[in-house]
Amino acid sequence: MDATAATTADAAGAPAIEQLGYLVFEVSDLAAWEAFATGVLGLAVARRGPRGLALRMDGHAQRFFLVEGPADDLAAVGWQVADEAGLEAVAARLRAAGHDVVEEPAEVAAARGVVRLLSTVDPGGVRVELVFGPAMADAPFASPLVPSGFVADGHGLGHLVVSTGDDAATGAFYQQLLGFRLSDRIVCQFYGFDVDITFLHTNARHHSLAFGGKQPKRLHHFLLEVGSLDDVGAALDRCAAAGVRIAQSLGRHPNDRMVSFYALTPSGFQFEYGTGGRLVDDASWQPTIHDRISEWGHHPPERYVPRRPRPPRPDPERDGTPGADGRTTP
Repeated sequence: MDATAATTADAAGAPAIEQLGYLVFEVSDLAAWEAFATGVLGLAVARRGPRGLALRMDGHAQRFFLVEGPADDLAAVGWQVADEAGLEAVAARLRAAGHDVVEEPAEVAAARGVVRLLSTVDPGGVRVELVFGPAMADAPFASPLVPSGFVADGHGLGHLVVSTGDDAATGAFYQQLLGFRLSDRIVCQFYGFDVDITFLHTNARHHSLAFGGKQPKRLHHFLLEVGSLDDVGAALDRCAAAGVRIAQSLGRHPNDRMVSFYALTPSGFQFEYGTGGRLVDDASWQPTIHDRISEWGHHPPERYVPRRPRPPRPDPERDGTPGADGRTTP
């Protein structure tokens, strides 16, 4: 089924975002998050600051920023462009469409580890940070918990699914102004909930951003992709050992082909941990609409809890129990 007619068209020649550069979370329990990020996800602390810390997972010096605060939610998204000319082009397009774009001070850019940083807000209220020139790490990254490594670097840190009150406005913002391209949509029902999710890409990763209506928090989930199924299974075991609540069981999505599970972070929003994500070639890719969330799996764990069997009804002929006339059979 052709999805292009049902979703905001990509802007021809729009300056493209290169990748998902980083995520900023405001968290109420920094110690719990550090233990979770390093001991469950397999990330590493890159540096510490007076109000938080940064985490790394690949050749970038830092990919996640944890800042102490009460929100327990997404605070900002860093979208990386290739160079300063690309940054100016994106900013000009946003300003022409009536969006405020702020040139952040040099110390803010330095804290994010980038050369320059412009900020704006998307239609769902998410702070968008447009950056170029990220600091790269001095040494390759290796996680003792993830032998196969994270699939990141040139594909970006992963993906995120954000809340939006107006899908059309959000689609126009990211596709027409930031140059994202449509991957596909999923339109279905999932355990009684109507689902209509749009998936957008900025590079060969199937999607770096998705959205589909209002969520309790700004962020529904973020994805970490690893290089092997064994590392997904090991992460699932670490979740069990650490008491991390599983939100959806192991399964495979029909659109990006990712085999993954979902679980809750210490802040209450979810993360997806998976492997085998599909790559997109824009020269031949045809967006479609899928009619299911998953090809198999991704069920809430409570669906696997066996139901208590009903006690059998008395059988007077078999059990010698009183019948309707009060008599028993031998």
